[in-house]
Amino acid sequence: MYQEISNPMDYHVALYIRLSKEDESEGPSQSVTNQKSLLDEFVQKHRLQVYDTYIDDGWSGTNFDRPDFQRMIGDIEAKKVNMVITKDLSRLGRDYIMTGHYMERYFPEHRVRYISLLDGIDTGVESSANDITPFRAIMNDMYAKDISKKIKSVKRDKQRKGQFIGGKPVYGYKMHPTEKNKIVIDEEVAPIVRRIFAMALDGVSCRQIATTLNEEGVPTPATYCGWNMGRKGPYAGLWSSERISDMLQNETYIGNMVQGRQVKISYKSKKCLHQDRNNWVVVEDTHEPLIDAESFRKVRMLVNSRKRTRSRTYDFLLKGLIFCHECGYPLGVLNRPNAKGEETLYFVCRTYQRFTKNSACTTHYIKEKTVTDAVIAKVREVCEDYLTAEALLPAAEKAVKEVSQESKTAAEISALQNKSANLTEHLDRMYTDRLSGLLPEEDFQRIFSRIKDERAQLEERIKELQQQQKNPISQTERAKDLVQRYLDTGYANRELLVSLIERIELTADREIIVKFRFAELQQAG
Repeated sequence: MYQEISNPMDYHVALYIRLSKEDESEGPSQSVTNQKSLLDEFVQKHRLQVYDTYIDDGWSGTNFDRPDFQRMIGDIEAKKVNMVITKDLSRLGRDYIMTGHYMERYFPEHRVRYISLLDGIDTGVESSANDITPFRAIMNDMYAKDISKKIKSVKRDKQRKGQFIGGKPVYGYKMHPTEKNKIVIDEEVAPIVRRIFAMALDGVSCRQIATTLNEEGVPTPATYCGWNMGRKGPYAGLWSSERISDMLQNETYIGNMVQGRQVKISYKSKKCLHQDRNNWVVVEDTHEPLIDAESFRKVRMLVNSRKRTRSRTYDFLLKGLIFCHECGYPLGVLNRPNAKGEETLYFVCRTYQRFTKNSACTTHYIKEKTVTDAVIAKVREVCEDYLTAEALLPAAEKAVKEVSQESKTAAEISALQNKSANLTEHLDRMYTDRLSGLLPEEDFQRIFSRIKDERAQLEERIKELQQQQKNPISQTERAKDLVQRYLDTGYANRELLVSLIERIELTADREIIVKFRFAELQQAG
């Protein structure tokens, strides 16, 4: 089957063995013992020196993140191994793309000779068996795909029958001690679940519930299961409003089995996608309920009623650019009345906002306008050497010459008048929404003030343009006016800020750190 290996002492051999649960169904010929015996016989016959034996027992061939496979790759990188031997090609892997990558690129680039005993593959010699290797890899991949479909079908059938097939039951339940695929109430943490629902019924918000549990040191579901041991970060080991909200809407607590909320992208990937609620598999009355149906219905209504009022978003110039210097998370904004009772936006650290009592971070509380004005001033300062009236004037004069000012002014007046009319219509619709109860009073006042100010600016600009039509000025004066207006307002343009600024950080001492995208500007600042 193989040519004699003429220089056996030149090789340091890795014997690779893999066995998955699906392979076990094919009989004892695929066992670890059988594979090892076959490989040992080959190396003894050819007087090869074995560096190490690598065994991945219980690992799928579509997954190349196997522990011993990666250990073998590490030894190849360290030049400790220059020959790999497997029983057959499917032991190396069943993903034809990755299997081909290792055979056709990785092993040759690292001067590793690969031998598959039963397939007659030996990359160290010219052989027709090597030529059909890609087709063998595709057949192995098709086998893995077929097995995946069959397993998925079996699991789906169990889900429809209301049998639990997950790794860990939802918080508050545990696996039945004797019956397979059945869950029972976990009396150790069931009181916590009942308390969470009771607090929600009393009108306590999800965030307040999470804060209370964190203050009392109640372990989170992940901590209770031992899933986030050693995990780092400001949110590690803490309850969150999202976790509480998810629990309050989980039908498992009223005795319904809810599965299929996530689905794997494919049999080759570990990544999962969240399924639409319509595609979940829900089977009623499969286990003992923790919460009565009426209480669950009332809690769900309370949670859903808050969604509209809590989905407010605020537009501000630095959106997506400003972060907390201490924890690194984006800063949030709050809409609060100032000393004069005027609605004002404030920056606040989201980590502090969510986990106030745990001292995860500090408030960073500061007016949005204060920070924005400081950033614009900083941008103006560092750009002074690049944007001067003298430098911009020639370009402005050229633009004025190319465009007829009279026709442009008339067109601009018409556009501004249309925009002003649209804002007026928008205000009328908002007033109707407020009267019908669709728009809360505080939101109406905030948006009304902003749109009213914007409309007033438009009207002022229209008056200026109409005055220019009555008293035309020279092209040079027009160019100077254009330059000056850009220098006065251009720094507050969001497009300009996003182009120039990579990141803005606000420290606990309210110091503003601006990080520019260009080294020249960073040095100037």
